[in-house]
Amino acid sequence: MQTTLADFIRTTASGREAEAILRSCVHCGFCNATCPTYQLLGDELDGPRGRIYLIKQLLEGAAVTRHTLAHLDRCLTCRNCETTCPSGVRYGRLLDIGRELIEAKVERPPADRLARWLLRKIIPYPARFTPLLRLGQVLRPLLPAGLERRIPAYQPAADRPAARQARTMLLLEGCAQPAIAPAINSAAARVLDKLGVSLLTAPGAGCCGALCHHTSGVNEGLDFARRNIDAWWPHVETGVEAIVATASGCGVHVKDYGQLLKHDPVYADKAGRVSDLTKDIGEVLAREDLSRLKTNVRPTLKVAFQSPCTLQHGQRLNGVVEAILADLGFELTTVPEPHSCCGSAGSYALLQPELSRRLRERKLAALASGRPDVIVTANIGCLTQLQQSAGTPVRHWVELLAD
Repeated sequence: MQTTLADFIRTTASGREAEAILRSCVHCGFCNATCPTYQLLGDELDGPRGRIYLIKQLLEGAAVTRHTLAHLDRCLTCRNCETTCPSGVRYGRLLDIGRELIEAKVERPPADRLARWLLRKIIPYPARFTPLLRLGQVLRPLLPAGLERRIPAYQPAADRPAARQARTMLLLEGCAQPAIAPAINSAAARVLDKLGVSLLTAPGAGCCGALCHHTSGVNEGLDFARRNIDAWWPHVETGVEAIVATASGCGVHVKDYGQLLKHDPVYADKAGRVSDLTKDIGEVLAREDLSRLKTNVRPTLKVAFQSPCTLQHGQRLNGVVEAILADLGFELTTVPEPHSCCGSAGSYALLQPELSRRLRERKLAALASGRPDVIVTANIGCLTQLQQSAGTPVRHWVELLAD
């Protein structure tokens, strides 16, 4: 795709990167075939090809309005299109560049600005988010059914084994997950302990920065990235084998630290090292001898696995978790359209509730079609999204291994 960048962006690193991405697009439209929002809305501008044209116009200096902003906002950033694209277009990175530029050119409505500010100022901070969540959980029985379903039920924390193994890995603890579903990280720690690995935590680490990055707070997101790198670096220097992510949405963002901070003279090299060390829990377990876990399995349990977009399209780990579960004796049901998005997409479910709801119901119908005993996923956002209206229990898949 030919383009002539405007003066304001032409000589910048972002401009050169965007131009290279645009030139790789042959506007074939294959991406629209798997784009969730295009499938729902049927509007060219709500598919990847149309959004690429909108970003191209922005980069060429054309006037942009809230109309342009709305089409970019409706993108889930699921990166399904990247998996489909025969030309290897890095759509997700182009979208990041386009969104950051349009934020400086188009003023959002006050309610939208406030909603994004509140998300950035509450969810990434456990000391703020956890008490508010607990209050909501106490009041949950008194709330209308629609609102009650949006508040996750209380889950008690589970014990973790003490650090006692010679092999060590570092846990990407996260911000919202420890409050919503603390059993997930505990399950990962127990499973790895049984395999001879101690899972460590780093005081001072916290939110990966993804939520800020996708809610008009790119610089805030980069500050979270730097804080995590500082907290993790002493463990990196002492030789931890990996930084383990149990939430695929956080994992894919930390794997992008090297890209996001490549122009930071202080953090670029460290960010690249952290990105290289970061592994999804499925990646870690796929390399281990899991025979010691097989005695715990109930082979008759029928499992439907919902592969998060951040796992299969962002991290390109499609099939890894399914292979582990099958090898351990679980019966996996067939899930139609396994590539499709559940509609969670981080903050998307809060900022685009109607589109998110429609995508969730479509995904739940596919997951329920095989009549599973349990639905499992690999991302806390997907888990809370599906739990809102699933008629089947929804858990993180590593919890099955720890049971």
